[in-house]
Amino acid sequence: MTNTLKKNLKIILPIALGVFLVWYSYNSTTAENRRQIIFYIKEANPLYVSLSILLGILGHISRAVRWNYLLEPLGYKPKLINNILIILTSYFANLGIPRTGEILRATALTTYENVPFEKGFGTIVTERVIDVIMLLFVVTIAFLLQTDVIMDILQERGFNATGLIFLALGGIALFLAFIFIIKKSKSAFAQKIRTFVKGLLDGVFSIFKMKNKWLFIFHTFFIWACYIGMLWIIKFTVPETISLTLSQLLVAFVAGAFAMATTNGGIGLYPIAVSSALAIFGISAVSGDAFGWIIWIAQTLMIVVFGAISFLLLPLLNSSK
Repeated sequence: MTNTLKKNLKIILPIALGVFLVWYSYNSTTAENRRQIIFYIKEANPLYVSLSILLGILGHISRAVRWNYLLEPLGYKPKLINNILIILTSYFANLGIPRTGEILRATALTTYENVPFEKGFGTIVTERVIDVIMLLFVVTIAFLLQTDVIMDILQERGFNATGLIFLALGGIALFLAFIFIIKKSKSAFAQKIRTFVKGLLDGVFSIFKMKNKWLFIFHTFFIWACYIGMLWIIKFTVPETISLTLSQLLVAFVAGAFAMATTNGGIGLYPIAVSSALAIFGISAVSGDAFGWIIWIAQTLMIVVFGAISFLLLPLLNSSK
């Protein structure tokens, strides 16, 4: 398989999967259910939708502020407005082609703030590592708060506590064996992995050496609080979801987060994943689908509108460059 074909498949497959899932979602509901879902979407209180979008914007502004904390030790401090516009533009780009946003972000930082590409990209990789750690933290919290419910679901599907424990221990054992082999191996592949992991760890631990480490940690938690808050506020737009607790919504948040990573911007899959998670807590398919589509539309609308505006404003505000 040629590199060109691989690149094309990476672009086409997520989009094709998203389109298929939209079609599947449409055809798996009755005409009456679709009318009810559309009714909920149309009747969604604009105030709550606007507040959800506002939280998303605040999260992106906080990410722009935090980015400078990573760049400052390298000797750079870009304009905050440029950081914000670059971040929004990169998310806009990711809706079309996955992962192009990161390249665009580092390139724009080089173009408008004279930060070398490799240094800017290094800070972006560090951010992504922090995001993964935070997602795992949220997954752990969601599991601890809803252990009984999640375990009941797993048992209904043929899993039992003993089997899950052995599965977890087996996974840990394989992971430790992999680390031992990579550490001892002298192959070029093992060397690349060691170099890559060392770079990631250096990036993560550099946070604790930076001047504004506590502000960096504060913004990290604030960003994720905004993301969760976006979902929490939308519960007030659908009558059946108003009674959902924060811990229950965390399960839906985790499901949606993994869906966002699978297709472009979660198209097609995000509403299905969120609805399936809410079904665990007795939310009907109609209300769950409506909730999923409302939050997805709000998130996507925010990225499309503000991302497109940022794409136009960025070169205008930096016309000299």
